[in-house]
Amino acid sequence: MSSEREVLTYEMFGAASRELAQEVADSGFVPDMILSIARGGLALGMGLGYALGVKNLSVINVEFYTGVDQRLDVPIMLPPTPARVDLSGLKVLIADDVADTGRTLELVHEFCEGHVAEARTVVIYEKPQSVIKPDYAGRRTEQWIDFPWSVLPPVVPGALAH
Repeated sequence: MSSEREVLTYEMFGAASRELAQEVADSGFVPDMILSIARGGLALGMGLGYALGVKNLSVINVEFYTGVDQRLDVPIMLPPTPARVDLSGLKVLIADDVADTGRTLELVHEFCEGHVAEARTVVIYEKPQSVIKPDYAGRRTEQWIDFPWSVLPPVVPGALAH
C-alpha cells in the first residue's frame, strides 16, 4: 500500500454530498428511503436526505474493516438490521463512504434484493478493485482515504477507531 493518502476535509465532504445528490436527482431516481451503511455512510445518508428531501432514513450496520487495510474475511451485518417488510416495494438508495472491495455494498444490495422496488448505490469514493460498481460515485482513487471523521483517534481512551 502506498504511503500517500487521499484526504477528504469536512468542506470537501459537504461539496461532494451535494454534488452526489444533484447527480441522483438528475438521473431521475427518486428514492423513498436512504439506507446508510454505518458507520461511514451515516453522514452521507443524512446529507443526501436533506438535499433530496427524503425523510425516510434507515441504518444498517456492517463490520468489515478492523484497521488500516485490515479487514475480516467477509463483511457481517450486526443487529439490529432493518426489517425487510419495512423495505418492501420501496426505491432505496444505499449510501456508504467508500466502495473499496465493494463487498459491504454488495452484501447490503443483496439484503435488499427481491424486497425493494429498486436499489441503487452511492458512495463518496470508488476504488478500481470494487466488486460492485456504485450507481453514483463522487471520486475515484486507489489510495487509502483519510475521512475527516476517522482520521483522529477517539477521545475515549482505549476505544477503537476502526
